[in-house]
Amino acid sequence: MNWSRPPLVSEDTVERTVVVAITEGLHARPAALFAQKAGQQPVPVKIAKTAGGDAVDAASILGIMTLGASVGDEVVLRTETDGDDATTALDALVEFLSQEAVA
Repeated sequence: MNWSRPPLVSEDTVERTVVVAITEGLHARPAALFAQKAGQQPVPVKIAKTAGGDAVDAASILGIMTLGASVGDEVVLRTETDGDDATTALDALVEFLSQEAVA
């Protein structure tokens, strides 16, 4: 994937769509690791399933688990901040979700 020019939703919003490749989906341990990685990012990020539903804080393990995102589900990552920090944050989270297994 080439993320050199992130798609803009609005002037200050950047989002990425990614298919969850993690075999277990975003449940239990993968959800905890994803929330931890999201919390380490320089900007706040929201996550939602593209099939509907509300966006939740990507740094909230409970929020992530309420999504019920399974392997093969498409999710949207969004931040209300643009610029290099937004690109860095979304790239890191897309990379995480694109793995088949998490350590």
